Amino acid sequence: MPKFLKFLLVGVLFLMSTVTEAPAAQKDDLENTLYMDLSYGRVVIRMRPDLAPAHVARIKELTRQGFYDGVVFHRVISGFMAQGGDPTGTGTGGSGKKIPAEFSKTAKHHRGTVSMARAQDPNSADSQFFICFEDASFLDGQYTIWGEVTSGMEFVDQIKKGTGANGMVAYPDKIVKMQVAADAK
Repeated sequence: MPKFLKFLLVGVLFLMSTVTEAPAAQKDDLENTLYMDLSYGRVVIRMRPDLAPAHVARIKELTRQGFYDGVVFHRVISGFMAQGGDPTGTGTGGSGKKIPAEFSKTAKHHRGTVSMARAQDPNSADSQFFICFEDASFLDGQYTIWGEVTSGMEFVDQIKKGTGANGMVAYPDKIVKMQVAADAK
């Protein structure tokens, strides 16, 4: 093979290795991708059925019912997380169906992680979830991680923050619409 063809081939292979692929969830798996529209813009969440199949199934079920449309982020703590998914907006409500814990030994709570909120009982997750603003390793292995933000984290960052130790928001932002990408129109 002529020398210039070898260099050309090496160059093409190098360029191919540096091209960034779209996240698999967005590119190939629309059934496990959520679109969460906020007033600031669209947040794309890659769901992780490999980590939490029951939680992902329930989130998709609720999403397809329109459960999350118009629901507020009632608890938002700067530098920590934004919590929503309670139709009452008080932090005490849910869909009425508890989901057994699916804690991961390997997945970590980092910026953009989407995890289930719960009460003291590890098997009390329902419809409330939170999105981490920053790494929160103290939550690892204690809360079910079911997704991660793949784009639109800048919109999550804009969600109105609460006041006081509990982070409750007086006039909270809401989810305008949430849909499974496979169903998006």
